[in-house]
Amino acid sequence: MIAEKIRLDKYLWAIRLFKTRSQAADACDKGKVKLNGDNAKAARSVNINDEYEVKTESKRWKIKVTGLLEKRVQYSDAIKYYTDITPAEELDRIKFEAATFNTGKRLSKVGRPTKKDKRDLDGFMNTPSAP
Repeated sequence: MIAEKIRLDKYLWAIRLFKTRSQAADACDKGKVKLNGDNAKAARSVNINDEYEVKTESKRWKIKVTGLLEKRVQYSDAIKYYTDITPAEELDRIKFEAATFNTGKRLSKVGRPTKKDKRDLDGFMNTPSAP
């Protein structure tokens, strides 16, 4: 499980920042993974105490490597191999985005009528008007 030398893309995949190793490698190639402000390549060796800035679809991570992990393990074990040192303002931004995220579903009791409402409307519309 614990390795002496490991590739960056494999490490990011093993600690579950990316779903697949190829996604981790693509992120490295596109400059979304940085070490000391410089782009880090996928084949770079990871060392303990390295600090990486990783930009995923949902979050900008800042992590510090506390252990080397070669194989992908469950989340509860994976979080033991890094420390999340993401700044507080980034975490606040994520909470704000989550609060304003639109799911596309309409609010309850707003919008289209229910089946009961429709029956009531049909009954109302089909009644003959009083002279």
